Amino acid sequence: MKQNIQREVSGSGIAVLTFDRPNSAANIFDERTLEELNEHLDFLESEKGLNGLVIRSAKPKIFIAGADLNSFTQDTRAERIAMAVERGQKTFDRIGRLPYPTVATIHGVALGGGFEVALACDYRVASSDSATKVGLPETNLGLLPAWGGSTRLPKLIGLPNALEAILTGRQYAAKQALKIGMVDAVAHPQRMAEVAAKMIQESRGKKRSCKLHIANRSPLSKIVKSQVEKKTLAKTRGHYPAPLKALEVACASLTVSHEQSLANEKNYLVELALTETTQNLIGIFFLQERAKKLRLPADVQPVADAPAKTIKKALVVGAGLMGAGIAQWLSSRGIRILLKDIGPAPLGKGMQSIAKIYREAVKRHLFSEVDAQNAYDRIVPIYEEVPLREVDLVMEAAVENLELKQQIFASLESSVSPGTILASNTSALSIDALAASLAHPERVVGIHFFNPVHRMQLVEIVRGTKTDGPTLTAALRFVKDIGKLPVLVRDSPGFLVNRILLPYMIEAVRLFAEGHRVEKIDRVMLDFGMPMGPLRLTDEVGLDVSEHVAKDLVQRVKHLPPPDETIEKMMDKAWLGRKSGKGFYDYSSGEKEKINPQLSGFQPAEPAVVNEGDLRDRLVLLMVNEAARTLEEKVVDAPEDADFGMIMGTGWAPFRGGPLRFADHLGVPTVVSRLNNLRDRVGAYFEPCSLLADMATRGGSFYPGKKTGLPPLPETKS
Repeated sequence: MKQNIQREVSGSGIAVLTFDRPNSAANIFDERTLEELNEHLDFLESEKGLNGLVIRSAKPKIFIAGADLNSFTQDTRAERIAMAVERGQKTFDRIGRLPYPTVATIHGVALGGGFEVALACDYRVASSDSATKVGLPETNLGLLPAWGGSTRLPKLIGLPNALEAILTGRQYAAKQALKIGMVDAVAHPQRMAEVAAKMIQESRGKKRSCKLHIANRSPLSKIVKSQVEKKTLAKTRGHYPAPLKALEVACASLTVSHEQSLANEKNYLVELALTETTQNLIGIFFLQERAKKLRLPADVQPVADAPAKTIKKALVVGAGLMGAGIAQWLSSRGIRILLKDIGPAPLGKGMQSIAKIYREAVKRHLFSEVDAQNAYDRIVPIYEEVPLREVDLVMEAAVENLELKQQIFASLESSVSPGTILASNTSALSIDALAASLAHPERVVGIHFFNPVHRMQLVEIVRGTKTDGPTLTAALRFVKDIGKLPVLVRDSPGFLVNRILLPYMIEAVRLFAEGHRVEKIDRVMLDFGMPMGPLRLTDEVGLDVSEHVAKDLVQRVKHLPPPDETIEKMMDKAWLGRKSGKGFYDYSSGEKEKINPQLSGFQPAEPAVVNEGDLRDRLVLLMVNEAARTLEEKVVDAPEDADFGMIMGTGWAPFRGGPLRFADHLGVPTVVSRLNNLRDRVGAYFEPCSLLADMATRGGSFYPGKKTGLPPLPETKS
């Protein structure tokens, strides 16, 4: 059996452990790796004449990724999870107790357990490579750092910085990590071994002791804890218990013994791991991994053995918000860009927005100034006709107008080479309609990015009825190569995300028109777990854009009623949302937005009795029903696709696992019963789709497996 860890000892008495998991791009701490590490520690503890230890990785982009998350989903017995935690803690403690200096040389990603093993060392050297990131992201998975991270980090960098790292799950670039003390040095990858050896030599055999941070002492530590707790509760609204548990452990670590702090880590992690919230959050991680490995469905004609070509040069048509965002992202991935628009003015505005994104990225240490400038220089703005035969991909990002987009594709088809992919960033228009007049409609595919492009990971790959296998294969590879997460959908009104999201936004406006107040509608959904209320979301998207897409959708989806006239009336006053300074909220003061004080003329008096549970059902169950329809109509092939798209594309309450997993949590018969009630009281558009009705009759569910219990729905208030 090939080893996961190799050991060698230099002539100067420095032992080196190299992690190199066979046949894998990543190192992880599974049971076998921990067993091997303990075998090496037997030698390291007993061998005489050793002067130090260096822990390194042979992987080009990953130091150690952390624990094997399968262990938290395949066997959820409390005693088994507790044993796994204890084993990791004891192993890392053995590293911490070695009688000579230890150094972790971190090249690539070191997250979770990968950074916790580095924290067990005396020193940490990070490579200057952009792939190097360190952090403790466990709270994002509903867990907490339990292999010593919650115990060691506060002592190393002080409580405020440690809580920021642990409670946000943030990933730190090497220079950021050096600034706050998470690592002790940054070096070129080829000089890391030299720097580590020098640290060991200069320590003269002495172990490192952490300096005392003032904020770690009472009463400052209590003040820090109180402030962070309030901030965390305001941010999570009580939906995510992991940050609060991590806060307790990290703060207690300053006053209890090391052993007791590790016990606290273990006990809280076991408690968290058994909740449905954590299982759903871990499930999202696996959905992301699934997207990275996504393959085309069996009904797509296989492509010849030749691999899909790499996109090296792209034409982006349209320098507006989305076009500029796409151009920026592609240029940052090494792709040369021609950015085309009708004249210098829109191009200048687009290039300015691209420059702003790069400036902010440099401030956040995502790019060096040189790398950002080089990426920016890959974009060539054009408004006149130029040769396009060398373009590998056309990315159309013009305004949502079918005739305009058809004209763009017709003019481009003869200008580019036969192998060029013709892609549209349309958010809802039919791919078949865009390709209808082309000689080769099989070359057309939807590649729908979400705004803002540089932050949103999801990309919908939209398959028209004539889109062929080579085009889909190339589109799928392209999306993966640029670091995005694809979901494959069939051409259908609204595709996946907008098909589910727009009816929800329309219903929120309808509730407003019935007299329900903006703050109440938005708060109901914030309490449910959405990142933003639906009316605030409408402002962010733009009332004009929302109205345009909504009208197109209801014309093509016959069971949906037409939108209320409220948006049109607001647009008549030039209220377009945030971009105009006023919509459902007023953004004109420059301070925190407030409810638009002029809205009273757009709605009747508030209903005398307001059942917030009823408001929530009208908004949430409408999305559940539409998500089920996307499965019923084969817009997507699996419930995972619908849930993944909504979580990654809209931020749909991650801890609830997506609309279809939430339906399983409520019970499909309950969902159908409530929809039937809404149909009878509110409108026919709440009629449960056939798939839901059939599942309720036969007792079916979207996902197999036992539910461990989500937190209850927010309390209903009248």
